[in-house]
Amino acid sequence: MNIVRFLKPELIKLELETTDPIIEEDSPVNPSKILWQNKEKIIIELADLLDRSGKVRNVKRLAKDLIQREKKATTGIGHRIAIPHIRTIQVSQFVMGCARSTPGVYFDSLDGEPVHLFFPMAALPNDDTIYLKVFKTLAEALRYKGFREKLMAAKDEFEAMRAFREIE
Repeated sequence: MNIVRFLKPELIKLELETTDPIIEEDSPVNPSKILWQNKEKIIIELADLLDRSGKVRNVKRLAKDLIQREKKATTGIGHRIAIPHIRTIQVSQFVMGCARSTPGVYFDSLDGEPVHLFFPMAALPNDDTIYLKVFKTLAEALRYKGFREKLMAAKDEFEAMRAFREIE
């Protein structure tokens, strides 16, 4: 599956604005609550990224759907990668993006490591074919350390796009 056809330069964000919060030792707020609130900020930022596609019907509802999905199980799959994904009526067709956090951010990843690469995806509820094929192709590509390194080293969106083209 040629996933680069779903990825446009405007759907690539080379540096997330959301970073890990500083948690004071004597904070009256539970640290896990602070980390969850930050995770929600990241998801909202990723929904805004997908909104650049012109295929999002309601970005606030998309963010809410992604957050609800994340509450069921983390999409931080390990190896410093997260694939927040949802089937929702908030998009008109399949959309995906790519975002990076150079320092890494807490995302409750399965391996407990910070996440550096995010691949948000959204599809219509009945659009399993493309959604699953892209997810599978992306997961296979992300197994290769060289691919992940190229995405981390990309200086602009076009270099990131080139990394996707090379892996296919």
